[in-house]
Amino acid sequence: MTEHTSSDPTAVPQPPVLPPRATLVRVQHRTIALLCGAQVLGGLAMGASLALGAILAERLSGSESVAGLATTVLTLGAAAAGLPLAALAQRAGRRPALATGFVIAAVGAAVVAIAVDVGRFPLLLLGMAGVGSGTAVSLQSRFAATDLAEPRTRGRDLSLVVWMTMVGAVAGPALLPMGAEIAGVLGVDELAGPFVIGAAGAAAAALVLWSGLRPDPLLLSTAAASSDSTAVAKPSVAQGWQTIRQIAEARNAVVSVVSAHAVMVAVMALTPVHMTHGGASITLVGLSISAHVAGMYALAPVMGILTDRVGRVPTVVIGQALLLAACVTGFAAQHSQRGLVVALVLLGLGWSATTVAGSTLLTESIPVPQRPRVQGISDTAMSLAGAMAGALAGVVVGLFGYPVLVLGAGSISVIAAIYVLTDRPR
Repeated sequence: MTEHTSSDPTAVPQPPVLPPRATLVRVQHRTIALLCGAQVLGGLAMGASLALGAILAERLSGSESVAGLATTVLTLGAAAAGLPLAALAQRAGRRPALATGFVIAAVGAAVVAIAVDVGRFPLLLLGMAGVGSGTAVSLQSRFAATDLAEPRTRGRDLSLVVWMTMVGAVAGPALLPMGAEIAGVLGVDELAGPFVIGAAGAAAAALVLWSGLRPDPLLLSTAAASSDSTAVAKPSVAQGWQTIRQIAEARNAVVSVVSAHAVMVAVMALTPVHMTHGGASITLVGLSISAHVAGMYALAPVMGILTDRVGRVPTVVIGQALLLAACVTGFAAQHSQRGLVVALVLLGLGWSATTVAGSTLLTESIPVPQRPRVQGISDTAMSLAGAMAGALAGVVVGLFGYPVLVLGAGSISVIAAIYVLTDRPR
C-alpha cells in the first residue's frame, strides 16, 4: 500500500498498487475515523470565528456597520481556498491538500489572535480569510470520505464527516472561558485566547491527516477506477465546468447544493436580526442559532441513510421541500418567536438533506480522475453563493422587509426542485 514517489517535485504521483478488497474496506474505515477526528479539531477555530467574528470586527473597527465584514471575509476565504486545494488534491492526493488547508487555517487563527491583542482591524480580516481555509477543508473532507466508499454506503460515509462538523462548531464557543484563562497565562487580550486554541486545533488536525492519511484514499480510488486514469489527472477549471454542464446528474447536484446554501445563509443571516427587532432576547436568539446548527448537522447521518436507501434525487427534493417549509413558516410566523425558531430548525434540516444527497450525487456522477477539480468548483460556488446571499439578504430586508426575503428564498427552493426533477439525462 505504499504510494510511489518521485525525485521530481512537479511530477504527478502515481496511484499506489491496489490492495485486496478487504484491505480497502479497512482503509476506508480508518479514513472516516481520521477525517471525523480532524473535523472536530479543525472546527475549534471555525466555532470561535463564528461566535466572535462580528463582535471583534465592531470592536476593532469602531463601527457597527462593518460588524458583518469578518464573517463575509471568512466565507470569501473559503471560496478562495476551494479551487487551489482541489487542484492540489488532483495533483498529489487528499493528504497534502487537506493538511495544507488546515495549516493555513491555523496560521489564520494565530493572526486573528495577534490582531485582537494589538487592536488592528485589517489584520483581523487577513486572519479571518486564512481561517476560511478551514471551511474549505471541511467541505472537501466530506468528499474525501467517498473516495473509497461503496455505492450503497456512500451517502452514510459522507454524512458522518458532515455530522462531526457540529462537534467542532459547538465546542469552539464552549471553549471561550478556557480561552480567556489561556489568554491570562499568555498575557494577551482575553478574546485572543479562543483563537490560540483554534490555531492549536487546526495545526493538530493538519498533523493528524498528514501523518495518518496513508495510503491516500484518492490515489487508491484512482488506481481502482483505471490503470490509465493519470491521462486526465490535471483537468482545468474550464474542463471541470464543461464536465458539469455535460452530465445531468452533476448539473443537478451543483444546482442543488448551491441553491440550498444560498437559501440557508440568506434566511439564517437575517432571521436573528428580525427576531431582535421583534423583541427577542439575546438568549433566545442564541438558542435559535444553536437549534439551527443542530438542524444542519445533528441528523446528517439520518440524511445519509435516507440518501442511500431512498435515493439521491428524492432526498434532494425532500431537502428543498424542507427549505421551502422553513421559508413558508418564517413568512406565516414572522411575528412569533417560537415560529421563527421552528423555521430555523427546518432551514437547517433542509440544508442537511440537500447538501448530503447533492454531494453524494455529484461524487458518483463524475469520473474518478476529474472528481477533485469538479468538487472544488462546487464548493467554491457554494461559498460564493453564501457570501452573495448574505450580503443581498440585508439589502432585501432593508428595502422590502423580512417577508419578502423568505418568500424570495422559498421561490429559489421551488425552482431548484423543479430543475432537478425535469433535467434528466439525455
